[in-house]
Amino acid sequence: MPVDGIILAPTVVEFKEGEVVFDVLKQVVRQHKIHMEYEGSKGTPYIQGINNLYEFDGGPLSGWMYCVNKVYPNYGCGEYKLKPGDIIEWNYTCDLGKDLGQTWLGE
Repeated sequence: MPVDGIILAPTVVEFKEGEVVFDVLKQVVRQHKIHMEYEGSKGTPYIQGINNLYEFDGGPLSGWMYCVNKVYPNYGCGEYKLKPGDIIEWNYTCDLGKDLGQTWLGE
């Protein structure tokens, strides 16, 4: 893990209409030679690890979460269709997103 915690600085990515967050993630890790592992199919991929940092490496509530325009959707990265100008972030949480400012319904 980089000292500053940033694996890839903000990067402009071109994508085609209809592509989803997962499509862009696959493109970016391939272009920048960043290790990534996932399970599941195109519609429901689950990101297990990026840059050799895996779910549960930071504790029992840790793993990767994505946000688009600072909002954490409640559905998978294989379902979120992108629009021009969208800003995607992949962040690692150690507390089911609470450490990223994410709250869940009912809390």
